[in-house]
Amino acid sequence: MSPDKIIVIIVGFLFIAFIYWFFLLKKSKAVSVSAGSVDISVLGGYSPEVITIPVGKTTRLNFLRTDPSSCLEEVVIGDFHIRKTLPLNEKVSVEITPEKAGEYVYSCGMNMFHGKIIVK
Repeated sequence: MSPDKIIVIIVGFLFIAFIYWFFLLKKSKAVSVSAGSVDISVLGGYSPEVITIPVGKTTRLNFLRTDPSSCLEEVVIGDFHIRKTLPLNEKVSVEITPEKAGEYVYSCGMNMFHGKIIVK
């Protein structure tokens, strides 16, 4: 086997390993919310992506979309029956009061970008 074929095979395996890590193994750090509100930046996804809130306490999620992508125009929190439009460069607040512990997912309107609310 020629050296150029070996290099292509090695680079291919490294690329596959990177994709596997990026989509399946990469874990986001959870941000704990104790003050009653959290600011979530909407730019190519959600940041912070994972937040932790207490059971039974009303928490305000403040979304600020600075990404002009039409996919991120909306945020959907299905478990709380919330669907809000996020105008560009405007803060939109959503209040939730989780009644039980668990993990709740929020996403864009097209379900391409996701975040997670962990209730403890």
